[in-house]
Amino acid sequence: MKPLASPQSQPRRAAAAAFIGTMIEWYDFYIYATAAALVFGALFFPSDNSLFSTMAAFGTFAVGFFARPLGGIIFGHMGDRIGRKKSLVITLLMMGIVTVCIGLLPTYAQIGAAAPVLLILLRVVQGIAVGGEWGGAVLMAGEHAPKGRRNFFASFAQLGSPAGLILSLLAFGAVTRLPEEALMSWGWRVPFLASALLLLVGLAIRLGVNESPEFIASREQAAKAQRKEQAPVMEVLRSAWRPLLLCIGANTLGIAGVYFTNTFMISYTTQQLQLERSLILECLFFVAFIQFCVQPLAAWLSEKLGATRFLALVALLAMASPYPMFVLVSTGEGPLIVLGIALAAACMAAFYAVIAGYVSGMFETRVRYTAISLAYQVCGAIAGGLTPLIGTWLAHTFTGQWWPMAVFYSVIAMTSLLCVLALARQYAHSQRLEMAR
Repeated sequence: MKPLASPQSQPRRAAAAAFIGTMIEWYDFYIYATAAALVFGALFFPSDNSLFSTMAAFGTFAVGFFARPLGGIIFGHMGDRIGRKKSLVITLLMMGIVTVCIGLLPTYAQIGAAAPVLLILLRVVQGIAVGGEWGGAVLMAGEHAPKGRRNFFASFAQLGSPAGLILSLLAFGAVTRLPEEALMSWGWRVPFLASALLLLVGLAIRLGVNESPEFIASREQAAKAQRKEQAPVMEVLRSAWRPLLLCIGANTLGIAGVYFTNTFMISYTTQQLQLERSLILECLFFVAFIQFCVQPLAAWLSEKLGATRFLALVALLAMASPYPMFVLVSTGEGPLIVLGIALAAACMAAFYAVIAGYVSGMFETRVRYTAISLAYQVCGAIAGGLTPLIGTWLAHTFTGQWWPMAVFYSVIAMTSLLCVLALARQYAHSQRLEMAR
């Protein structure tokens, strides 16, 4: 089959496709998170107790995270056996179609208990799609990269996250300016329905990229060797479970951090500090833009300092960042809120930009899609899905006190720091063994 483009242009095309595709999928994911924080409690879980409604809405948000490891296994197997590209096209279609369906979903007031049930089912499918997306996007960019530049090119898949957040905040920032009745009746649906247009753009770009050259070489080698292959997930669990566990822990800051500084902070500032929804969404928009600018700079800087040293440094900074963040956010002043959240988000974003390429280098090509997807999505199910719930519980348990939530964030960052250092030691040890053979 004739290639879609010249080999020289493929690294740039793959990086662009990874960025655009993940931007669209994360837009879909973030508009759900924003809706869960702002409107889903009242629309799908009405109650006289606002805490119950919010926790129930965040519970459906968590359900999507728990479905993500299944997506990682399904599409990881597909990506490691029949190709990264095919897997990525399917996940993009799934995500776009489900997001539009959520935008068309009747509320509890219209169809009763069936509404939250359908919302949860759609959220599960959304979680499966995102579970399969991330690993493939990272690998398509990283495996097309010039030699020695895997971390930098893989960071373009990570850049889709803040870009999707910016789009979602713009969308919800616009509809939250509507009168309350209009927002709750039809305004909240607009960001979900707009995903249909983004889906068409993403498909056009993603179909224009060739299959990963490392994947093609790996399959050709396997065909020549005529070896009997295990299912990738079984091979990972059998022979690479140690780095898998460490990669799960290493991803914690990049995953939990973003849902702490964004999803949870929306709920915290509007319910505990009684700030206007429009104010916090505007502040988070500026923070997301800062995050978007920090990530490529961080990926470039990590090539100069070394990935392990860079990740350890920003994880240490992240451990200290929540204390000034809460002090500044508690003022209720827009510029200070932006500065406070940006301090934490910049550290988190720098870590997030580099960790994807870093963990992908810990596994062999033939099981890499499955391995990094499992690591990221299991971490997402635990750290990402539970972070808004734990933060909300801490905020209501320690009303008027922010230090328990700051300590919680420091523990998140410390977990990633310890796991990155352990991964570096294990990788150095395996390299010494390889050279001794």
